Amino acid sequence: MEIKWEEGHLLSVRDHAYKYLKELILQGTFKAGDRLIERDLAAKLNISRTPIREALFRLESQGYVKTVPRKGVIVTDISEQEVIEVFTILSSLEVLAVKLAAERMEPATKKLLDQKIEELKKIEAEDENDFDLQHIEMNQLINQASKSPKLFEILSGLLDFIHMSANMGYETPGRRKESLREHIEIMKALRDGEAEMAQYLMKIHIENSKKAFVLYMKNRKKKTTI
Repeated sequence: MEIKWEEGHLLSVRDHAYKYLKELILQGTFKAGDRLIERDLAAKLNISRTPIREALFRLESQGYVKTVPRKGVIVTDISEQEVIEVFTILSSLEVLAVKLAAERMEPATKKLLDQKIEELKKIEAEDENDFDLQHIEMNQLINQASKSPKLFEILSGLLDFIHMSANMGYETPGRRKESLREHIEIMKALRDGEAEMAQYLMKIHIENSKKAFVLYMKNRKKKTTI
C-alpha cells in the first residue's frame, strides 16, 4: 500500500515521518546497526528528503539512531543493562499504579476494563498477533485508572522502552500469548478491586517480560558470534 502525505503541510509530514520511523525501530523492523538512508526512505514514503532529515535528527537527539563516519545514520544498539534498569523501575511504578487503580476503581473505569478484557479475549481466540496493537493502549488505560497524574506522566515517558522491550520479548515462542493472558488477569483483578492480587500479577508479568527480553538478547548475541 502506497504511503501518501501532503507535502503542503510540512510540519505534519515531518511529524508523520518521525513517528513512522520510530515505530519501525520500536517494532524491530529496523534493527541495531541497520543503515537509514535518506534517499531510500524518502522514496519509500513518497516525500522529499527534508522531512526525513528532520525526523532522523530528532531520532538522533533521542538516542534511537546515531551518525557514524563513513556509514551514515544507523540504528543505535540498545543497551541491555539500560532496558533491565527500566524493568527494575517498572516493577515499582507499575505495581503502584495497579494498587492505586484497584483502590480508586470507579464504575466508568470498570466498564472500560470490561470492554478491554473482551477485546483481548477475542484476540486470544482469533489472532494473538493483533495484541501488539493493543499493548500501549492497554497500559495507558491501567495507568490512567490509578488517578495519579504525576505517576501517569512518569510511566508515559517509559512507554517507548516498554513497547520496544515487549516486541523483542515476543520473539520468544509463546511469550506473546502468555503476555496477553497476564494482562487479562491483571485487568480482571483491577476491575474487581483486588489490589493485592493485581500487584502480585503485575510483578509476575514484569518479571516474565524481563526474562523474555534477556533471552532475546542472549539469542541475538549467539547469532552475531556464529
